[in-house]
Amino acid sequence: MKKKSQEISEEHFRYLKKQRGKTAFVVVMQVFLLVQFFLVWELLAKYEIIDSFIFSAPSKMWSSFLALAKDGVLWRHVSATLIETVVGFVSATLIGLVVAVVLWSIEPLRLILEPYIVVLNALPKIALGPIIIIWVGAGKGAIIVMAILISVIITVINILNGFLSVDKDKILLMKTLSATRAQTLFKLVLPSNLSNIIAALKVNVGMAWVGTIMGEYLVSREGLGYLIVYGGQVFNLSLVMCSTVILTVLAALMYFCVLIVEKAVSR
Repeated sequence: MKKKSQEISEEHFRYLKKQRGKTAFVVVMQVFLLVQFFLVWELLAKYEIIDSFIFSAPSKMWSSFLALAKDGVLWRHVSATLIETVVGFVSATLIGLVVAVVLWSIEPLRLILEPYIVVLNALPKIALGPIIIIWVGAGKGAIIVMAILISVIITVINILNGFLSVDKDKILLMKTLSATRAQTLFKLVLPSNLSNIIAALKVNVGMAWVGTIMGEYLVSREGLGYLIVYGGQVFNLSLVMCSTVILTVLAALMYFCVLIVEKAVSR
């Protein structure tokens, strides 16, 4: 038995080593493709195959980044956008989860509001921009509200669909055991939907950034969205591309944070 156990352990060790090798290969190739993309872009601009004034170039973007950092305004713009996005992301997720729980708990209310939720999801939220500015004011509040509106409806729909897809036989078993609605929610429905809630968080990362940048396009005087608009107005495409790359990096970091949460929950 001891020898068999040792053989299994060795096989398991080889399997883990193989998996680590695959992971390392994927990461290396991802970094390689990214480096090659920027390298080709730089060479095309350098040899004037593409117009660097219109398409910019990695070297020009880096110069814009250094200029922003040297002027001391980089962190102000990044922090403004990051704070607005995080507040909108967390608020939309919590509101969406609470609304989904309420609609799941009260079936008549869900049936009444279901068509309105579908219509609100289809509504272009940017059309509400002027109304939001009048109601909330032209400031960070309007940007956060825009981020929430972009995210909250899709959060409600995704989480509610997960709640409704729970095995009916298990719910019936809970009723047979005289479980209350709250007990069914916390002991069956929520645990069964942890992966679904994490998936909603992943979607919300992108939606929150979209809502924040849209809000900054409308009312902000600081933030990455403001830099993108300003760069376009003065035809400084390097500033536009630099701000876009910074935005991409921040969104990726936020997404990786959700992945860390997912791993912690799965354990």
